[in-house]
Amino acid sequence: MTEVESRRAVVVTGASTGIGRATVADLVSEGFLVSATVRRLEDADALREQFGDSVRPLLMDLLDEDSVRAAGAEVCASGPLFGLVNNAGAALPGPLEYLPIDTFRRQLEINLTGQLLVTQVMLPALRRSAEQAGDARIVMIGSIGGRIAGPMLGAYHASKHGLVGLTGALRAELAPFRIRVLLIEPGTIATPIWERGRTHGKELQSRHAHSFARYAKQLQGAHAMAERGARSGQKPSVVAKAITEALTSKNPRPRRVVGRDAKVVAGMLRLLPFRAVYRFTRARD
Repeated sequence: MTEVESRRAVVVTGASTGIGRATVADLVSEGFLVSATVRRLEDADALREQFGDSVRPLLMDLLDEDSVRAAGAEVCASGPLFGLVNNAGAALPGPLEYLPIDTFRRQLEINLTGQLLVTQVMLPALRRSAEQAGDARIVMIGSIGGRIAGPMLGAYHASKHGLVGLTGALRAELAPFRIRVLLIEPGTIATPIWERGRTHGKELQSRHAHSFARYAKQLQGAHAMAERGARSGQKPSVVAKAITEALTSKNPRPRRVVGRDAKVVAGMLRLLPFRAVYRFTRARD
């Protein structure tokens, strides 16, 4: 067995930019062998150039079930898998009253259904690690948006709240097999997800200008929030460190909030009654 083959293997989804790319870099520095999923060939080439044999790029799109199953088959054929980081996701804004149902379905498919599909196809390799070494781990990347909800990101909030339930059920079901399931909930992180979401929101707004008009003020607020997040959110490396700790700690926390703003919100939710939280999150006239 070569030195590369003997290293513990981890899969990281959505590894082209942001949290995923930072996580790949952090895991490589800790000696892991990383399989990193991307959607484009140029991103796969960039990973190979930066990390060499420490990273195996996989072409995978959460909206393409065949590509997910093919990636799972390739990973399972490679041997035991110690860790899976379900990071890939999207944020698709718009008022729920007029949000096209195909957009809502797409949001859930990417952020919720896709997470389960990836987990299912990787579980045979994770089971092999748990059986051979007594340990395997799945890290779900949720959001503080899975604890609270505000205007214009209803589909995103629905997906992240759903991910909390999905993670909890998986944790309970897989516990007897020594596969730990952990949830990381970041606050606002400076990643391209916000710019992509803002662009998608503007495209929807232009196509449905008449319907969206009554929500113009709320949409402007959502766009401004996305700009602030892309500009001044915390670095993806902050979340990457938390992910690495979840994979390396002897007794990792099953659910962890990451980021100053997320910790403030989590604290507020513990202290304030629901009525006060609802007043805080409601849109203003």
